Amino acid sequence: MTSYSIIKVGNDYVVQANDKCILKVGSRRRAAQLISDATDLLNALAVVESPDIALDEPSIPREAPELS
Repeated sequence: MTSYSIIKVGNDYVVQANDKCILKVGSRRRAAQLISDATDLLNALAVVESPDIALDEPSIPREAPELS
């Protein structure tokens, strides 16, 4: 799991992920919102990529292309 933090640098706020600076924004509230959004997206991605949920075959068969 990635560890997020916010540090103040001058008048800006820097978002860090695992001690690596990844984003600079002008407000602490915006930085916190971006961290929340990123965490939600990463959690959603983990659910989608779960092999227990993935289907072996597509639900809609692929049509053969028409050659002219």
